[in-house]
This record gives sequence, structure tokens and C-alpha cells, in this order.
Amino acid sequence: MKNKGFIVFLTILISLLCIYYLSFTYISQNVQQQAVEATQDSDGATDVVEKQRYLDSIWNEPVYDLFGIGYTYKEIKETELNLGLDLQGGMHVTLEVSPVDIIKGLTGNSGDSDFTASLTAAKTSVRGTQLDFVDEFYNEFKERAPEKELAQIFATAANRGRISLQSTDSEILDIINTEVESAIDRSFNILRTRIDRFGTSQPNIQRLQGTGRIQIELPGVDNPQRVRKLLQGVAKLEFWEVHQQQEVGQVLLQINSLIVEEMKKNPVSQELAEDGQQIKDDITALLSSDDEADSLATNEEDSVTNDQLDSLINTQNSPLLDLMINTGQGGFVYNARDTAKINRILEREDVQAIIPSTMKFLWDVQPKDKGDDLTGPDLLELYPIRTNRSGKASLTGEVISNASASLNERAEPEVSMQMNASGSRTWAKMTRENVGQRIAIVLDNYVFSAPNVIGEIPNGSSQISGGFQTIDEAKDLANILKAGSLPAPTTIVEDVVVGPTLGKVAQDQGLNSILIGLIIVIVFMVIYYAKGGLIANLALFFNVFFIMGILAQFGTSLTLPGIAGIVLTIGMAIDANVLIFERIKEELRNGAGLKAAISSGYSKAYWSIFDANVTTLIVGFILFTLGQGPVKGFAITLMIGIVCSFFSAVFITRVVVEAFSKKGDNSKLSFANAFSRNALTKLNFDFLSKRKLAYVFSSIFIGVGIIAMIVKSLALGVDFKGGRAYVITFDEDRDPTEIKTSLGSYFDNASTEVKTFGADNILKITTSFKIDDETDVADAEVRDKLIEGLTASTGLAYIEDGAILSDGNFTISSSSKVGATIADDIKNSSYKSAIFALVCIFIYIVFRFRKWQFGLGAIIALFHDTMFVLSAFAIANLLGISFEIDQVFVAAILTIIGYSINDTVVVFDRIRENMGIKSGSELIPVFNESLNSTISRTFITSVTTLIVVIVLFLFGGAVLQGFSFALLVGIIVGTYSSIFIATPIVIDLNKKKD
Repeated sequence: MKNKGFIVFLTILISLLCIYYLSFTYISQNVQQQAVEATQDSDGATDVVEKQRYLDSIWNEPVYDLFGIGYTYKEIKETELNLGLDLQGGMHVTLEVSPVDIIKGLTGNSGDSDFTASLTAAKTSVRGTQLDFVDEFYNEFKERAPEKELAQIFATAANRGRISLQSTDSEILDIINTEVESAIDRSFNILRTRIDRFGTSQPNIQRLQGTGRIQIELPGVDNPQRVRKLLQGVAKLEFWEVHQQQEVGQVLLQINSLIVEEMKKNPVSQELAEDGQQIKDDITALLSSDDEADSLATNEEDSVTNDQLDSLINTQNSPLLDLMINTGQGGFVYNARDTAKINRILEREDVQAIIPSTMKFLWDVQPKDKGDDLTGPDLLELYPIRTNRSGKASLTGEVISNASASLNERAEPEVSMQMNASGSRTWAKMTRENVGQRIAIVLDNYVFSAPNVIGEIPNGSSQISGGFQTIDEAKDLANILKAGSLPAPTTIVEDVVVGPTLGKVAQDQGLNSILIGLIIVIVFMVIYYAKGGLIANLALFFNVFFIMGILAQFGTSLTLPGIAGIVLTIGMAIDANVLIFERIKEELRNGAGLKAAISSGYSKAYWSIFDANVTTLIVGFILFTLGQGPVKGFAITLMIGIVCSFFSAVFITRVVVEAFSKKGDNSKLSFANAFSRNALTKLNFDFLSKRKLAYVFSSIFIGVGIIAMIVKSLALGVDFKGGRAYVITFDEDRDPTEIKTSLGSYFDNASTEVKTFGADNILKITTSFKIDDETDVADAEVRDKLIEGLTASTGLAYIEDGAILSDGNFTISSSSKVGATIADDIKNSSYKSAIFALVCIFIYIVFRFRKWQFGLGAIIALFHDTMFVLSAFAIANLLGISFEIDQVFVAAILTIIGYSINDTVVVFDRIRENMGIKSGSELIPVFNESLNSTISRTFITSVTTLIVVIVLFLFGGAVLQGFSFALLVGIIVGTYSSIFIATPIVIDLNKKKD
């Protein structure tokens, strides 16, 4: 084998990187455990609010020292292996920005009947489709009022300068599309800024392109109500004057004196200054910059004297002054990691009593620079804001009519903003009174920019320049300025909450599945392949280790379906080694020496493994592209697992195998025991003669399944039909039928389903009550009705999840809401995923095997497998064994497609090889010989993969039962179809061709 040294080097390098990244996960888990222990009460219940405060307090504190480099808790969380919300609890939310409200806002809420009717009709027609809302609105409008022009509705005072009565429909549609897109971007930026405040929750926020939706995942969130309020709160954009620095000096000195006195009373908390004179110089520079020297000199009452500074330095310092950083540009600047300390001081009641009523402190929204160089700390400025008696800003975002970013004549990023008439008057007064001073632009109590006022701005048209590193930063500020100009309310159309208790259970079940599956496969491989099995197990270890490390490096969350993906890649990694070892055994039986057999075995198996992995990789890529939430997590893990298993099974094992076989001593290395050496060899079964029997059996089974679907439809989850679902944990076993009956009156007899969820004391309740109402009010009403109904029927008291569940209590362990529109979209994307996967696989098979018969045979077999699994679900449902059809089920179907084509490709590859050797021979004998020669590999791979899937089914928990049942059926039928469906169809298609 060439490049052995490179393979060894790459393995060591990847291993070291995995160890490095996984070490952060270990430290993070320790910190989390410390937080739990520090906030538990005497009964062992954790105070989630106090736990969050504890973690926030150390957010910017060093908690890990690695080779002399200190890492803060924030840096640890950014680098650790993230757990998905289904493994640690948390919240997944999809918000939709309503184009209806944006368009209404552009018209000044026009009451035109044709206009309002067109909006309503367009909203209905785009539901569950990928149609563009603006186009549909315009089509509906023209159908209702062909004689009307859009200018008659959109030419308002607020749009003066952009839309006039002479504007064409095309021009107005362009403006509408721009505003809709801008409103979505604006909402995304505001939400991203708000979500960043959930630092300890590893937030993930993304725009779903092509839709008006924004998807947010917050693993570890303990307070869903707070999150909902945060996400749907109206953006508060304000303009505030900023105090000059000398005006703040006396306040800081008084706060410092208060803390110094406290330190004297509590010697344990005293911290001596290391360099008093340097601190004195820094404070002097901060409180008296050059451009304010005259003011400081002429106002002795407000200035900070040298005597006061000496007093301040010679006593103990407070963090408020001691931690300040002198950047040479003025301002109260701190290291970002020190903000928690500063906040604790400023929030104290005695400190609040010192701060004047006309002053409050606000932070920068994000670090502006890193000090003297790019390697310095993140620096944040603390702004002393000048307030008035009412506490309300003189100017708010509603007055801004437009804002845009561009490059000025010096090619520097610049933001232009325009205000309406009332705003222009107030803005002129503010700028006139603050020439030479700063005005802060504040959104949600964070300062986005604080430009200096050069002169009075009388007409409401302003330019903000300087301080922008890129045009994107200017665009972000422009979007922020427009936050209050048009209504763009967000509606939660999908809402999944997993409680920490259920997440912990899922963690344990997932880890048990991996460990048990690994142990059984390891033992089996050693028994069947002797020393070769030990080498395969070494590759298996590297495979799982690499997957975990790479997930941590990429910052990808490990989800419960992701664990299922790891379990599946265990089976696929074993498959590659089975292919190789069976080829080596075959060469040894044919009389080849050990070295020659190893070389030939790896060479002949390589392309079969490559093709099988590529087809599964195609499926993983489609799942990643079109899937959402748990499906996307599964796809990422599957793709990483495929690459890792290929590298470990093909390259790492070969290095080890060749190292053992250097001297050609067969006693050092063996690939079989006495009973497995010739197992499943010398078979001569006529598989193809049974193809018609297989066709009949499959037709009957699928036919029965279709009838079962008609008689009793499949159990669709809320993903596909919409609604709300709750997982309820009781103190003891409960009868689902009784619960369903008692809830009927509370849910106005709406469709409600109640079934056990992994245990008899855990029930999953799904209801269509208020399915079309996606508001927070409806969410609260359904939840309240559920709790009321369960309390009345069981006599139990409701407690929040996370508390100790005792006799007489029940809790909601998780909840999910999927709006009807989202459900339609999920169904459509599921169909597209399956069709796209089949098309891509067909193209690849035809490309690799150069015959369309192979491609069509493979696709028919895959369609057969999909229908077979659906039929199995329908028959099970008819027999009273119900498994939900949801997004994870779609992942299972596509995984089955990938596994089945893996099997089929191996058979096709041997057929291609034998056809090359026996060119001109009859097809049926060649095909039968190929099936017989690959049956040992097919059997061993199916058995090992079935082992891990059975373990997943038994120990993976209720969440993955439907997934693992689909895989269980799919692996069996996939193996069957490779032999009795795909290969025979290629024969029959060739006969028709002849």
C-alpha cells in the first residue's frame, strides 16, 4: 500500500484534534454539574433561574487552563460538542414574518375592499406551496379589480418620494418585494441580537431561504415563556443623548467610595491594586480627554481632582474603575469578560440610589474592536445615557421613514436615514442641543451606534459615517434603523419544547443503544473473523471517536436522531470490513498467498465500498438540504459517519493488516475460525427462478398495506397534520382511554389522540383543538385546558418539569406545536426528498454501470422497499400497534433507500465483474453466480446491522421507536429486494430489450 506514512500521520492528527475539541465538552459538563449542585435545594430540585444566573456570572470568566492558555466559559460553550434539545431539553421555534402586515403597513392600513380581499385570498392560495405571496396577491388583486392600479392604494404621504400616482404596478411590486425582504432581514437581525443574550444555551438561528420564516434552536433553555416573550416582543428603537465623561466622574467616585467602605468591613473581599499610579493615569485619561480639557479646568465642582484620584488609588479599588481599559479614544471601556462584574455592581440597590435619575448605563451591542491588535481582548463600551424625568426617549423608531447603506464619495460605508415631519422637528432640536456630543442609537436597551453630532440637522435627513469596517455593518445598522418604520410582526408557527427530564432520559437511552450495539457487534466480529475481527473493531473505535470529535469541531449539535445515525454507521463501517474480509477469504481459498490475498481483497472491494458509500452520501446530502430540525441533525451525523467509516475501514485497517502480514506468517493474522472459514461458500442456489414468487409475495403484502391505509389511515404526527402534542409524565400508570374521554369536553370534542409513550406512566396527547389559531393566546388556552382536564380527571396537581415528581403530581415533559402551513410544507418537502433521492441514485447507477437497466432495476427495488415499509406501518396500525409518521420517519425511509442501494450496488458490482470475465455468456447463470458469491457478505452485513437496529428499537426510547421499526423492516426488505427484486428486474428488462 502506498502512502502508509501519510495515513498514519493523518490518523494521529485527526485523533489529536478530536481529543482537543472533546476536552472542552468534558470541562463544560463539569461546569454544568457545578451549577446544578450550587442551585439545588434540600429536596434535590434545581432552581432554573438561579442556575442561569450562576452560569451568566461566569460567562466571561476563565474556567479551563490548557497549556497556559485560559478559556472562558463562553469560549468553552462555543467549542464543546453541542447536545441537541432532544438530549438536554430546550426549545425549537419557527417564526413567520407576515407579508400581509408588511403590505398593509405600506398602504397605511388601507380599507379598500378589493385590496383586503386579495390579501386574504393570497394567504389561502400560498398555504402549503412554494408560491410567492406578492405575486399571488397581485394576481388576486387584478382578478378582482382589473381597472384599478396599485398606485391608487400605495401612493400615501408616508411613501412620498418613492411612490406616486404615476408609479406603474411593476415599480410598486419591486418596492413591495424589497420591503418584504428587508422586513424579514430586519426581523432576523433583531432576533439574532436578542438570541445572542442566551449565551449559555448555544443558540442557533437561521433564515429559511425562499420563505418568510426564521428558525431558532435554544438547547438547554429552562424558561420557554421568557423565550416566547423575547422573540415576539416589539423592537424598541430609541435615540438617547450621552453624558459627557466629566459629568460621570463624581458618580463613579461615589460608587467607588461605597464599595471601598464595604471592603474595609469585609477584609476577605479586599483586592489591592498592583500598580496604583498606572490606574491613576488611566482614570485621568478616561475622565479628561484632550477635547474636554477646558471644561474640566473651569468646572471644579464636577471635575475629579488629583487629591481625589490619589485617595481612590491609595485605598482599595472597585472593579468599576479598576477594570477600565484606556484605549486612548475616551469612553468607559471594559474587557467583555468583565461585564458580568460591572452589571452586578450597577444593579445593586445602594448603587442605584447613587446614580442620578437622569442617568442610566447601557452596553455596546457587540465588541467594537480588540484593543491594540487582533489578538487582544474583546472590548465593550459602557455608555452613560442621559434620561429625562419620564424615562422615555425623546425620539423613537416610529419616526424613521427609510434608511439605507451605501458607499460615500470617499468609498467609506455610510448609512442614510430619513424621518417623517414630526421626527424631523424633534431631531433638529436634539442635534442643535448636542453639537460636538454623542447621540446613542439604542435597540432593545443595547447601543448599536453612538455617532458624534457635527451640526444641527434641520430636515430629518442624516448620514452616519465612520466606525463601519465593512458595508455589511452599515447594512445591519440601516436594518436596525428601519425596525420601527413598518410593522413586521412574527408569529410562532412551530414550537417544540423538550423538558430537561425527558432530555436526560433520551441521553441515557441513546448512550445505552450505542454501547450495547457496539459490544454485541465487537463480540460477533471477533468470533466470526478472528484476528481480522479485532482489526475491524479497532477501525470501529476510530470511526465513532472521529464522528464525535468532528461534530465538536464543526460546532454541530448531536441529536437523538444523530445518535441513531451513529448506530447506523456502525453497521455500515462493519459492512466495509465484511466486504474486504470476504474478498480476502475468497482469494485465500483460491490458493493465493496472504500478502497477495490482502492486496487483491482490498483492491476488489474498494469500488464496491466506494459506490455503496457514495449512494448513501447522496441520501445524506438530500436530507441535509431539504430536511429541518432533527432530520438535518441526522443527515449531518450520517454524512460525517460515512466519510469516517470509509477512511477507517479502508485505510486504517489496511495499514494495520499489512503491518501484521509483513513476514507472510499466516499464524500472525487470520480472517476466519474453523467454522467460519468456508461458511456460506460453494452455494449454487437458483435465485432467479424464484423471482415470480417474490413478485407475487411483494404485490400481496403491499396490496394488503394499501387496503389497511384505506381502512385505517396512517398515524400521522403533528409534523404532517398540524396541531399540538404534549408528553405528560404521571406519578403512576394511567389508562389512555380514560384520559382521552375526560379531555373531550375540555377540547370541545376536537380530534384528540392519547397513547403511552415508552412507559405506562408517560402519555403522549395530541390534539387538533384550535389548530388554526397560532397565537400565543391560543397556545396558553390549550395548555390551560389540558392541565385543567388532567387535574379534574386524575385528581393530581400539576408541577413544572425539573421539579421532583412525587405522588399526587404530574408534569408536562415536552410539548410541540406545528401550524397547518408548516405541516403542509413538511409533507411537500418529504415528497420532494424521496423523489429527488431516487432520481439522483438512478443517475449515479447508470453512470457507474453504463446500463439503464441497472439504474431502473435499482429504482424499482427502492420504490418497492418504500412501499413495503409504509405497508408494514399501515398493517401494524390496523393491528393496534401505532407508530407515528413524522419527519424522523422520512429520515428512516431515506436511510432505508441508502442502505438498500448499498446492498444492491454490491451485487451489481459482482455482476459487472463476472460479465467482464465471462463476456458473451448467458445472463441468468452469471447473475445467479454473482448472487451466490456475495451471499456471505449480504448475510453477515444484514446480521450485524440488524443487531444494532434491534438494540436501537429495544433501548432507543419512545421517540425513536417508529424510526427503528422502519429501519428494522427496511433492512430486512432491503436485503430481500437486492436479491429477489432488483437483480431479477435487470434480467427481465434485458430480455425485453433483446
